[in-house]
Amino acid sequence: MKALDGRVALVTGGARGVGGAISRALIENGARVVVADNGASIDGRSQDPSVAAEFAREFGSAAVTFTQDIAEPNAAKLAVELAQREFGGLDVVVNNAAILRDAFLFKGDLVDYEAVWRVDLLAAYAVLRAATPVLRDRAKTGNGAPYRWGRIVNIVSTAGIYGNYGQAAYASAKAGLIGLTRIAALDMARSGVTANAIAPFAASRVTEAIVPANEAQAEYKKHGLTISPEYVGRFAAFLATETAQSITGQIFGVRGREVFLFSQPRPISRATVAGTSLDELDAIVARDFTPHFTPLETDLEAFSQAPIL
Repeated sequence: MKALDGRVALVTGGARGVGGAISRALIENGARVVVADNGASIDGRSQDPSVAAEFAREFGSAAVTFTQDIAEPNAAKLAVELAQREFGGLDVVVNNAAILRDAFLFKGDLVDYEAVWRVDLLAAYAVLRAATPVLRDRAKTGNGAPYRWGRIVNIVSTAGIYGNYGQAAYASAKAGLIGLTRIAALDMARSGVTANAIAPFAASRVTEAIVPANEAQAEYKKHGLTISPEYVGRFAAFLATETAQSITGQIFGVRGREVFLFSQPRPISRATVAGTSLDELDAIVARDFTPHFTPLETDLEAFSQAPIL
C-alpha cells in the first residue's frame, strides 16, 4: 500500500508550479485530489480554466478539477463538497493559491492590496472554515479507532517572515497565513488534525516575477529558477502521512534537498524599567535589546546562496 491510499486532498492553486508538484506528489503516494485552480495569471487579473483540466488529464480518476475562483463567495464550500461528492470525504487540505501585485507602500493601491489579501489569506480561511468541520466529523466517526489523518498544509513565504521590497500585500497576507496556521493547529488539536506551513524555494511564476533590487537578489532569482518544486511536493506529501501525526503548528522551508525548521517569534530578551526617564529607556534598549535586533534584510538576500540539489 502507498502511504496515502484511500485519502482525499484538496489543493488550491493545484495545477501549476508548487501547487502542481504537491498535487502530483499526493497522487503518486495514493491520494485522490481535487485540483482547485482557475488558471489565474500571477496578478489574478485573467483566468484560464483549461490549465487545471490539462494538468488533471494525466491522472485519470485520481484527480478532479475545480475551476471557480477560490476567493469568490461560497467557492470554498463548493470545493469541499466536490471532494465529498466525488471521493467520499476529505482528509488533506493544502492552501497554495496566491497572486502578486507588488508596489512600494507610497505607490500602492488599496484595491490591489485587497485583491491579494482575498486570494492569499481570506480564501485560505474560507477553505479551512469549510473543511475543518468535515475533518472533525471524520475524527469523531472512526468506529472507536483513532483517526490519524486530518492534515492542513498552508503554503506561506519567507517574504512573510523577512519581508521584501514592495511586497506589502503579499508579505502581510503570507504573514497572516502563518498566524492562521498556528490557530488551525490549536483549534484542531483535540481532533487530532495537524496544521503546518511550508515556505517553498522553487522555480515558479513567483520566482520569475522577482525584479532584483541588488546583486544578492539577482543571485536568489538565478538560483531559484533552478530548483524543482518536486522537493516541496514531496515534503507536503510527507506532512500528510500518518507518520507525521505528531508534527503540528510548525513552519518549514524547503529549498531543493535542504529542509529548514523556522523559529517562531518569542521573547529573546527582557528588561525591567525602574523609572520613567527616557534616558533610562535609551540605556536599557542599548544594553539589553540592541545586540538582539533582527537585521533589516529581505528574504531574497538571506537565501541568495546556491541551493543543494
